[in-house]
Amino acid sequence: MKRFIADFHVHSHYSRAVSKDMNIGELNAWARKKGIAVMGTGDFTHPEWFAELQNQLEPAPEDGLFVMKDGKDETGRTRFILSVEVSCIYSKGGKVRKIHSLIIAPSFEAARTINAQLGWRGNLHSDGRPILGLDAKELAKIVFDASDECLFIPAHAWTPWFSVFGSMSGFDSLEDCFEEYTPLIYAIETGLSSDPVMNWRISALDNIALVSNSDSHSGRKIGREANIFSGEMGYSAIRDAIKFAAPSRAAERGAKKAILERTIEFFPEEGKYHYDGHRDCSVSWPPEKTKEYGGLCSVCGKRVTVGVLSRVAALADREMKANPPGAPGFISLVPLEETIASALGVGVVTKTVQKEYEKLLSAFGTEFSILLDVPQDDIETVASPVVSEGIRRMRSGQLHVVPGYDGEFGRVEIFTDEERKNLSVSADAVPQERLF
Repeated sequence: MKRFIADFHVHSHYSRAVSKDMNIGELNAWARKKGIAVMGTGDFTHPEWFAELQNQLEPAPEDGLFVMKDGKDETGRTRFILSVEVSCIYSKGGKVRKIHSLIIAPSFEAARTINAQLGWRGNLHSDGRPILGLDAKELAKIVFDASDECLFIPAHAWTPWFSVFGSMSGFDSLEDCFEEYTPLIYAIETGLSSDPVMNWRISALDNIALVSNSDSHSGRKIGREANIFSGEMGYSAIRDAIKFAAPSRAAERGAKKAILERTIEFFPEEGKYHYDGHRDCSVSWPPEKTKEYGGLCSVCGKRVTVGVLSRVAALADREMKANPPGAPGFISLVPLEETIASALGVGVVTKTVQKEYEKLLSAFGTEFSILLDVPQDDIETVASPVVSEGIRRMRSGQLHVVPGYDGEFGRVEIFTDEERKNLSVSADAVPQERLF
């Protein structure tokens, strides 16, 4: 079966705090670099972006997917799938809820119907990710009334402030949030600060598929998390692959046109809400230390932001050291530019990193090919010694990790300064053309 990679959750230049370069051409170019075959459009509720999508995309050969008009290289053209993230802020059960949801639509007609209904309930022009005073359950009703082929996926499900399970504004179960629409919720997005092993600690999620997406605000962040499918590449095949990816539905997958094989994950410590903490006071704690201090910052006495690790532990009803039977697998990666930057001890957006990155792409095709498939011996013939060793360590999980907390991204370092220095010294004997 043919393997392909999909990233459903991104944003356009109409969203706040997003690169102004995030247009269809940019999404297409970075998808090609990364090796992503199916790319979410993001933001289809925004009227101007919706118009751009209609003007710049045309139907792909596969059902429910699109390609850029006048694109070249028919076999390798990026497929686009209509998607949007919606923010719902409302009161329920005596508490303010802030729930973000990823919606994937099978057609422009379905997306247009959703937009018409949401346009009655809020301002769709102000942000590519609309903020609505709407119960998430009501949002689900609108989406499924538009088309029962839509996918409705709670976004970054554990983020403290804006998610279905978030410690600050979420719920303790999907049923509490979506009520009678829960059976139509086939998946949750694990987010950058959790991985499948953490989610598998909650037995209720055995009925739910775990998907991962980049939630990218710039082109280079596309694919930092993603999904690996095998089989047919079409909307209905992808939808069924997600629907039947839950461990409890493993026996039903055999006759499906595609399957979700595994997800590509951040190391969850790198996410910006993994630990508990208070960023203003540089306080970062694992769950046990938060309990020791009663949840109050040891510096200022204010309540710390309870992160994903603690929240998962609060809802967990079992320990898991491996995936439940029938669950898709996963692999944790560090993006190639970050791997190169860590290996060289320089910033990601530097000419040195870009030169090495483009050299590897020129030799091996795409970023995911390099991270997942290219034999280590082949990488060593092209990359500098310190970079090839960095890729080897990343693949084997030999990393130094400082967990993120309270909105501060974690730091994943592949080398200590001493290790990098020793490798750089040993590289002096390598011919100059092998160096950067």
